[in-house]
Amino acid sequence: MLDLNDIGLFVQVVRFGSFAEAGRRLGIPANTVSRRIQELEEQLGARLMQRSTRKLKLTDAGHELYDNSAAAVDGLQQAGEDLIAGARVPRGLIRVAMPADFFDFYKMEWIAEFLASHPQVRIEFVLSDATVDLIEEGIDVAFRGNATRGPNYVVRKIQTRSFGLVASPSYLAARGTPATLQELTRHDCLFMPQARDYATWRLQGPDGAEEEVTVTGRVMANTAQAIRKAAIAGLGIALTPILGTADFAVGRLVPVLPQYMRRNLGMSVVYPNRAHLPLAVSAFIDSVVGKIRAELSSEQGLQQFAPAADPTSEGPDPRL
Repeated sequence: MLDLNDIGLFVQVVRFGSFAEAGRRLGIPANTVSRRIQELEEQLGARLMQRSTRKLKLTDAGHELYDNSAAAVDGLQQAGEDLIAGARVPRGLIRVAMPADFFDFYKMEWIAEFLASHPQVRIEFVLSDATVDLIEEGIDVAFRGNATRGPNYVVRKIQTRSFGLVASPSYLAARGTPATLQELTRHDCLFMPQARDYATWRLQGPDGAEEEVTVTGRVMANTAQAIRKAAIAGLGIALTPILGTADFAVGRLVPVLPQYMRRNLGMSVVYPNRAHLPLAVSAFIDSVVGKIRAELSSEQGLQQFAPAADPTSEGPDPRL
């Protein structure tokens, strides 16, 4: 007779992408996980997955077993957790993928509030601007810009951001302020490299028409946070999100060509498409979405820059 616990273990191995990660999450030695999956394969008389040093790949039989059993395993696990708790209480570890600059506008105090309200929840943050495979990396939920829905994921758009051109007062004092979009070609610009040493920026002008300019610069970086810091340090002109106005309010950054914007770039919450989303994950998503939307509704002028400071003045120390 098949051991249903081994089927449940197989589902978790697929979900977490490796024996080692499944063992870590479940508190079982990786070699024990591997042995039990081998025993399940012997009982079924079918190979469920191909093993390599880097990852696991399901066979056709493995796909069939996973598709037919994952929802049932999730349902049984949730039912058991509800009975143990005596109520539906969020608990367990949540692995969250976020852009590297997420905590520039999402307050860590809000995380503290969430954890205080849910004492049985733990959170691990994976901060990176790279797009990762949630299932392969064992991520429960991700916050991404302009995410597109795939067959394995649910995507909920939670806000729309506009991007604008910014620079430090010291940079503009040294290099001058461009008067037209094409004058950016004579400036050092800050951007994320994509296997080339230039970037093409497409922005909407004052009449709503889209214009583009190809820019270069001496500094490139692969995170929005690094781009922002480079702009504050006077290393060039950057195209950055307008969310929160602290840098503008204290004069670390000022707008450049504020009539040009890149609009309709949104942030979305993404999570694996499965029938039973863990209660802790659901509660965390609701908390983050609620805080972000409340902050957006309370901010004044998020779609506009703060009044420009005098670009010839030194202003406050641009260093962080």
